Amino acid sequence: MAVLSTEAQLIKKLRDEFRIYAPHCLKILDKVGTKRPFVLNRAQQYIHELIEKQLRETGKVRVLILKGRQQGASTYIAGRFYWKTSMAQGRRAFIVAHEQKATDNLFGMVKRYHEHNPLPPSTGATNAKELVFDVLDSGYKLATAGTQDVGRSNTAQLLHGSEFGFWQNAAMHLAGIGNTVADAAGTEIILESTANGIGNQFHAMWQDAEKGDGEWLAIFVPWFWQDEYRAPLQANFELSKDELEYQTAYGLDMEQMQWRRNKIRTYGEGMAWLFDQEYPAVPSLAFQSSTANPLIPPTMVARAVNSDFIESPRAVTVIGCDPAEYGDDRTAICFRRGRMVTRIETHKKKGTMEIAGMLADLYRSREPDALFVDKIGIGSGIVDRLKELNIPVIGVNSAEKPARTDVYANLRAEMWWTMKEWLEDVPCRLPNSSELMSDLSAPGWKHNSNGLKLVESKDDMRKRGIRSPDLADALALTFARPVIPRNAGNDAWGGSSGHAAASTAGY
Repeated sequence: MAVLSTEAQLIKKLRDEFRIYAPHCLKILDKVGTKRPFVLNRAQQYIHELIEKQLRETGKVRVLILKGRQQGASTYIAGRFYWKTSMAQGRRAFIVAHEQKATDNLFGMVKRYHEHNPLPPSTGATNAKELVFDVLDSGYKLATAGTQDVGRSNTAQLLHGSEFGFWQNAAMHLAGIGNTVADAAGTEIILESTANGIGNQFHAMWQDAEKGDGEWLAIFVPWFWQDEYRAPLQANFELSKDELEYQTAYGLDMEQMQWRRNKIRTYGEGMAWLFDQEYPAVPSLAFQSSTANPLIPPTMVARAVNSDFIESPRAVTVIGCDPAEYGDDRTAICFRRGRMVTRIETHKKKGTMEIAGMLADLYRSREPDALFVDKIGIGSGIVDRLKELNIPVIGVNSAEKPARTDVYANLRAEMWWTMKEWLEDVPCRLPNSSELMSDLSAPGWKHNSNGLKLVESKDDMRKRGIRSPDLADALALTFARPVIPRNAGNDAWGGSSGHAAASTAGY
């Protein structure tokens, strides 16, 4: 067997591993305009690892990246695709941005990589819209997402869609991209963007990717991963109550909080929501508008996710199930032990008997103190079947009257407000699930004409482009009624509703 020379070994390493190639072959301009080797920052390393994992597992890349401003996602993708086109035969990349200026900037980055590459491939025709590596039969083309048929006349294996949330005619562009990049091994499509409100193509695709529908992988990068997003503390700098909650929720230091306050001030009075869109800490903060009015704030959810609280194994255990059959919604099952959600899972396209069988097995193996199932729709059949199996299930109709008829319009509102109180009354803990976090902060709320509290309906949420909050509804079901431990010898789901019963009834 022939032994590779030292130079050949280096070339192989450069070809096989981008994290070795980038600092050796690529130069970037940092935020102060200094030219330096491309060493991946934390956000770029995270994106790279997840993309490589998807490539290993599926043979191709289909990724959506939700980001804050200037975190290096575009720089990474441009470098990755230059690496692939300049080190292999027959690899063509296509860049599409939301406006011409952005497209030109991305192409300028690629040309800078090429001009300073110590191992540049031979180039043929090069102009304002194309960079061709003639010997390799590889190269770059670019376009702007300004016409309905962009991409239809091109063929590529790699596509970078920049600021996808701002594309006009995004659905039509995606159809064109399907003609540009084949559904084949080794192909890569990476769409990245800051958020641009809700109900658009990016938001819809993100929701599907976040819940695992389809082939797209959702990757989120929080703003506070950037080391440079800090500012020197001003004299007498003190945090407001809201700022203190934000700091605690995301584990930030005072210099990060000073930077955040400085940035919000540049937006003007009442524009803190814009910071959350441009520099999100969690995905649910990104997709919003200035009129967003969530019942449960994302910061409250994040605080519970970041908690290190461990509940006693002897605490009351409750299972909540929000069932769905063969539509777009999922069957969601939540496991809560006292003040800690220990597990949450989803199932798709399961029939009534299948769901009943799963819940029966869960009840027998885990022996919870209560099992709550939403009995609206297919849930009625599931509840009936579980009772036939001698499983002491509690069917819940969220449209029924609540225990507190002077406060809530229906049982669903009471469950959601009780869940909110549970989150407010620290310590409590949630699993690190971006899907659950988004679901919890998705519904708004209001008072009805009688002054009673209402949670936004699923139908109204769909009208404004928000998916059904299945996981959060499953957790809310665990608060349908106070729960007394089975070994206490009392009715397992008796007692009055309300937070006053919480300490003794499993809330």
